[in-house]
Amino acid sequence: MLRNLALAAGAALFLPIAANAATAIITDGNVSLGVDNFGQLNVGGGVRDVVGQTIVGERWIDPDGVQYESTSHGCLCEGWGVAVNGTTAGYANNSSGTGGLTQISFDSDAKTAKVVTQINGTDVFVTHSFALATETDDLYRVKVTIENKGTSGVTDVTYRRTMDWDTSPTPFSEYVTIQGTTTTTLLNRSSDNGFSSANPLANDVTDLNGCGFADFTACGPDDHGAVFDFGFGDLAAGESYSFDIYYGGAANKKDALAALGAVKAELYSFGWSALDPDQNGFSDAGARTPTFIFAFSGVGGEVIVPEPGAVPLPAAGLMLIGGLGGLGAFGAFRKRKAA
Repeated sequence: MLRNLALAAGAALFLPIAANAATAIITDGNVSLGVDNFGQLNVGGGVRDVVGQTIVGERWIDPDGVQYESTSHGCLCEGWGVAVNGTTAGYANNSSGTGGLTQISFDSDAKTAKVVTQINGTDVFVTHSFALATETDDLYRVKVTIENKGTSGVTDVTYRRTMDWDTSPTPFSEYVTIQGTTTTTLLNRSSDNGFSSANPLANDVTDLNGCGFADFTACGPDDHGAVFDFGFGDLAAGESYSFDIYYGGAANKKDALAALGAVKAELYSFGWSALDPDQNGFSDAGARTPTFIFAFSGVGGEVIVPEPGAVPLPAAGLMLIGGLGGLGAFGAFRKRKAA
């Protein structure tokens, strides 16, 4: 369900960041992201969340304006990396390390951010464009474009995104779900090891807590996260590849699935408090326990169909979403010549 808080919980607290600044905290009043200099998450300077955290990674804001942080407690482990030719990589992660990247530009305002980086020693550029998803205000969409601006091709283009879930109100003790791995054709590997390096060449996508390497549901409670490696093949000179990442949250599992259905996500991880094994949005004592979202589309998967009753659409609308599932793999192969 769309919520319009008119930025009551956001704009008054997060001022616009000047162009070319190194970091930005962006928000629409429902979801906030702290975007660091290379497009990784987790930056300081936010308001206190429900347990007092001021570092902003990925946050959900409830209808009363109370903020819930999900990635920055303890380990600032959210990050990404791109490898090409099986030998060269650039990556950014405030905890496990950053290397092989040059920042080309960083621009932002109160709601959006755009970060352009170059993989050192190559003509490969990576753009992360952060903007609110138009279909739901519970998600931010990050359009990722990997572009070969050189005169010769590159091979074996790999993208990794990793995060340690630390979900308020019980950071360091959460349940984690990963779904969509068996139908996502461009996924090379995944696990709950959110402490993995952001470097795609690192062989550290391990099974941290016995959750496995394929789909799993409500693994935990423990201190863990999610990591995904994607293989996009080769990029000829002038070619690029684009896909989407989604960050956000919802009051409970049904609302989270509704948000994923709205944006036609194909692969996702949920993280939520150990106080809420049923994922209904509240602990037994009545504390709010939102479901946090980390998802992808354009990666060769099938569109997620939410649980019955989760999406406020007529039956025909639900049938249409289901029918579009087969188009996921087709949409993944949208390589194009750079303008």
